[in-house]
Amino acid sequence: MSMSASSPAIDDGPTRGPARSALDAALKQVAAGWASYRRHPLGMVGLALIAALLATALLAPLIAHVDPNAQDLRQRLLPPSALHWFGTDHLGRDVFARVVYGARTTVQIVALVTVLVAPLGLVIGTASGYAGGLVDEVLMRVTDIFLSFPGLVLALGFAAALGPGLTNAGIAISLTAWPPIARLARAETLSLRNADFIAAVRLQGATPMRIVLRHILPLCIPSVIVRVTLNMAGVILTAAGLGFLGLGAQPPLAEWGSMVSTGRQFMLDSPWVVAAPGLSIAAISLAFNLAGDALRDVLDPRNEA
Repeated sequence: MSMSASSPAIDDGPTRGPARSALDAALKQVAAGWASYRRHPLGMVGLALIAALLATALLAPLIAHVDPNAQDLRQRLLPPSALHWFGTDHLGRDVFARVVYGARTTVQIVALVTVLVAPLGLVIGTASGYAGGLVDEVLMRVTDIFLSFPGLVLALGFAAALGPGLTNAGIAISLTAWPPIARLARAETLSLRNADFIAAVRLQGATPMRIVLRHILPLCIPSVIVRVTLNMAGVILTAAGLGFLGLGAQPPLAEWGSMVSTGRQFMLDSPWVVAAPGLSIAAISLAFNLAGDALRDVLDPRNEA
């Protein structure tokens, strides 16, 4: 009797079915995307380098057992050796330790720029594309003003106005990196706003804000992810440029651009001082480009079989 009384509680299929089906579909889509991504060897190389960057940033104290700011003028400009893998700089600091801790600075800038740029570009682009008219004209003309200046020059202007520092450098780069994201989101929105499913949602009484946030914006996210990934190479180079000019991370914080700046006067006699941070900048920039190219191929619906 007790078993038969409790048996109806087991039948919760109608309530759990849609959610479980959506989860299974999402997992299958992720698995298919990963399988497609793995067919891009250069993309896997880029992903491996990005993973190495993140691991280096997280495990910096375990990887480099030397204080990156410890100075010893008796060991200045030593060549690479078993004790100092990348040599030492003009203050006797271990270059390998500073490169490792410089990965943390790079990850912080990439994270800050991503958090600021992607939402800003998405909101401006989708609002402009869906509203049209005067709103579109005003937002796109502002976007054109930002696009009319070279990114590095504009970032230098913002960084000089905000003052030197890691956070200010990230904000300055973000203020120059959102226009391409907004343009892309606007183009996606223009192709979606007259779609049949948007018309159906509009007839059901959905407000423009709800349509943009719940139906259009999510469909723009894949393209924006690809664009942000591809833009990261430029972000890293711009951050290194700001650090090189003294407007990025400030001493004694280890940052690859500032390391190249301080070591350039010794590079002829001690090339290892600039070689390690310079190669790190080049490798990570290339990694984001390779990963972005592969991700673009994976998320492009025209490449589906």
